[in-house]
Amino acid sequence: MKVTLWGTRGSLASPGPDTARYGGNTACVAVQADDGRLLVLDAGTGIRRLSDALARDVTRVDILLTHLHMDHIQGLGFFGPLRDPEAEVHIWGPRADISLGERLARYLSPPLFPVALGDLECRLVLHELSDEQFTIGACTVEAAFVCHPDPTIGYRIANAGALLCYLPDHEPALICDDPARAAWTSGSTLAAGADLLIHDAQYTEAEYAEHVGWGHSSVGHAFAFAARTGVRHLVPFHHDPTHSDDDLDCLLQAAVAAARPRFRVTPGREGATFTLSRPPHAERA
Repeated sequence: MKVTLWGTRGSLASPGPDTARYGGNTACVAVQADDGRLLVLDAGTGIRRLSDALARDVTRVDILLTHLHMDHIQGLGFFGPLRDPEAEVHIWGPRADISLGERLARYLSPPLFPVALGDLECRLVLHELSDEQFTIGACTVEAAFVCHPDPTIGYRIANAGALLCYLPDHEPALICDDPARAAWTSGSTLAAGADLLIHDAQYTEAEYAEHVGWGHSSVGHAFAFAARTGVRHLVPFHHDPTHSDDDLDCLLQAAVAAARPRFRVTPGREGATFTLSRPPHAERA
């Protein structure tokens, strides 16, 4: 399973030298399964860069949306396969009081976008998700609601013995220190034992204190959540747009020094690629 980051910000950051290393696009992650199936996690502005990099003979793409806040769907209308009559595009997203199609059509329609959802040229299939497990090709995907305003789901993807967890917008409840109740923490079953965890790390500790309940994590919370769930590799993600590259370097270095994690930590930068591979019966620590 190959995982590539195409957008890592929580909102669009001003392009320039201050964001050259981490990038300024919003959330989008590509997952290439071992059977060649392409899964796209969220459709922020980074999906446009992914679209430019896609092979022209891609016939099916599955887009897994965590939620429908604008920073996670802002690039959807610019995704090339949506305009390809030979392409089959499946969009998966959280179930809500209003259908997924109706919610997407609010953005993909004039005057916000010149092409309506119903006029897209691809073969479009929509899937509404609650807490459930399903398969996409050789991938087993688990979806579950997590703590973030409006219906929001996180994903756990298993492929060829490797596990990826994607929680880009998440405010885990970390106040309970009883190991027997660790599964109560939002998102914990999705992240448990993951080989790679991509997790919200938007705020400094001081910033988080002013944004409790907004649905995002501090960098320290991301590290604490990774430790609690026993992941092997953490990628801090969903960076605040006001944080420069140098700010992010300092935040992550300080967090590593404070937490001394037993897991690997790699900053979430646009273009970063991770190859996850593990024998199906390998022991999980």
